Amino acid sequence: MHRRLLSALVPAVFLGLAAIAPAALAQEDTAPAPGAQAPDAQPPAAEAPAAAEAGEPAPTAAPAAAAAPPPRSYLSWAVESLGVGYSVIFLLLSVTLVSLMVMNFVKTMRSNIAPPDLVEAFEAHLDAKQFSEAYELASSDESVLGRVLAAGLGKLSAGGDYPRAIEAMQEVGEEENMRLEHRLSYIALIGTISPMIGLLGTVQGMISSFNVIATSPTTPKPSELAEGISTALFTTAVGLAIAIPAIAFYNVFRNLLARRVLEVGILSEGLMSRFQKAK
Repeated sequence: MHRRLLSALVPAVFLGLAAIAPAALAQEDTAPAPGAQAPDAQPPAAEAPAAAEAGEPAPTAAPAAAAAPPPRSYLSWAVESLGVGYSVIFLLLSVTLVSLMVMNFVKTMRSNIAPPDLVEAFEAHLDAKQFSEAYELASSDESVLGRVLAAGLGKLSAGGDYPRAIEAMQEVGEEENMRLEHRLSYIALIGTISPMIGLLGTVQGMISSFNVIATSPTTPKPSELAEGISTALFTTAVGLAIAIPAIAFYNVFRNLLARRVLEVGILSEGLMSRFQKAK
């Protein structure tokens, strides 16, 4: 009986070993050796310098992100947004405004309207009874007061009376005042048209932006709309930057000119009254 049991178990054991052996051998071939890395694992960072020292090419890194565009200066952005046409127009307005401001500042100085030296010299000639010298002094002076006094003395020397001399002086004074205000009014003109030109650029820029929206088959990018909006904003800003100082200068110097002309009238009448007494 034992012999029959052993003869049945031995073939079963051999069959089981024959089935297990191939799987065990396959698992043994695929298992990594102790201390070895998986095929997909990246080499440690310490191996990169070693590879570089050995002359082997280092593994290439992932491509870096696209570099940001260089920063653009505010001035170049403004010139590009304004364009050639608006840049030239605003540049001419700025140069003209500065020239007019300097010119009117010089013309409204006391030395060019009612110089104290002329008043002192004229009074000295009247005190010395030198009427012809006083007339020559007033005629040779280019100030407003000199022209007014020359008109009054010329009327008296032609045989006119004192009221006619005062009337002639007032006419010349009004003419000089009109001439000075006429030059000053150009500053007010620049202060008026500069924001209008800026408003024209604003309308043009907005039309350009809406044209991009209307003609684009897809949703336009913000950078495509920024060009027209930049033109609109920069033209408005530059127009106001020119208009604000122009209007302020005009109002301040108009009041100063009115005070200077009033001073000329008071001085001329006072000097001519002394001349009438002297005569």
